[in-house]
Amino acid sequence: MKILLLHQYFLEEDDSGGSRWNEITKVWTDAGHEVTVIAGMMHYASNEKRREYRGRYFKKKKQGAVNVHRTHVSEAYNKGFLGRLWAYFSFMFSSLWAGIFYVKGNYDVIIVTSPPLFVGFSGYLISRLKKIPMVFEVRDLWPESAIDTGVLTNKAMIKFAYAFEDFLYRKSSLINVLTPAFFQTLQYKKRVPVNKLIMIPNAADFTLSEAVLKDFDRDQFREDHDLTGRFIITYVGAHGVANHLDQILEAGKLLEDTNVLFLLIGQGMAKEGLIQRAAQMQVKNVKFLDPVAKSEVFKYIIASEMGASVLKKVDTFKTVYSNKTFDYFSCKKPILMAIDGVSRKLVEDARAGSYVEPENAHEFNRIIRAYLSDPKRLKMEGENGFLFAKENFDRQVLATRYLEALKVLGKKSRAIDNTH
Repeated sequence: MKILLLHQYFLEEDDSGGSRWNEITKVWTDAGHEVTVIAGMMHYASNEKRREYRGRYFKKKKQGAVNVHRTHVSEAYNKGFLGRLWAYFSFMFSSLWAGIFYVKGNYDVIIVTSPPLFVGFSGYLISRLKKIPMVFEVRDLWPESAIDTGVLTNKAMIKFAYAFEDFLYRKSSLINVLTPAFFQTLQYKKRVPVNKLIMIPNAADFTLSEAVLKDFDRDQFREDHDLTGRFIITYVGAHGVANHLDQILEAGKLLEDTNVLFLLIGQGMAKEGLIQRAAQMQVKNVKFLDPVAKSEVFKYIIASEMGASVLKKVDTFKTVYSNKTFDYFSCKKPILMAIDGVSRKLVEDARAGSYVEPENAHEFNRIIRAYLSDPKRLKMEGENGFLFAKENFDRQVLATRYLEALKVLGKKSRAIDNTH
């Protein structure tokens, strides 16, 4: 197949962050399929473009066997709501331009992954111009998540966002959702026909974890990074409004009489404020680290005792799976799951950690102290999560399942074309 992917946040080869699509496209190209990606020039946690993109609006490059067209995104991305909104629109226009004038050749399908929702407009027009079916992927329920976190408050904008979302669902030939809750929401609340829906969720990248584990000296890494003798709980991911990492600071303060150390790895709009608050609170057992490449992230996770998945306490987040949860699974680490709903059920079904009520520092304190007094749980729950993910959330298996759905769609589309 020849597949075109529209993804604003497709990572560079040395980027930190969620690499779902980097891993999926590698599986597809390894199987002999051709993949072209239209992607943004800005990392979602960054405030500036890489040097190679400064002063440029388009650049074509190769990432492994994947053809990548990088297009302009405003550097106002992490400068408040209006800055982010403009960054979304700038990519919408630049990706559309690239899709029309720079991406040559015929494709079997275009996949548009959201958020941001606005990229769906580019995807729709490109699909019409190239006369190929559009697959729309829902990684997060938007605009609900933006409304619940207080990012989107303007009533006219909210009304427009819901209308635009409905338009995209109607114009998509297939819609992939990442969680069972998303599937039910689209089927029953948003009235999307069930024959349009598939669910290929987030997954664990066992090839990377096994490669890191093969030659990794955990004790030496802990010594080199001043982690020896500490009970390390690692959080990997965005430091934004939605994550509400203040709860980690509050939990850290309650655990200062222990050897617990929280490592917060990542970047985001709220990070500077978190660092300032940690200093004001005089929290001694929370350490902030800059983003690192995923292979290095896995070393930190493997060197830890536990991984933490954390979001703000809002109803919309009860529908999401957290990317980082699957990384913890693949590294055999039990999880502190401070997200209710399907993420909580995931960890409880796997018997691979503990649910912590979001924004409840006292529950963090109580549950972490229980682990401190029962270290055997760490190994048992880590193994449970690894085996559960291996059986249900292996990236290779799910990427192949996704591809099979695309092949079926491609055959249907060609059959329709042949009747006209």
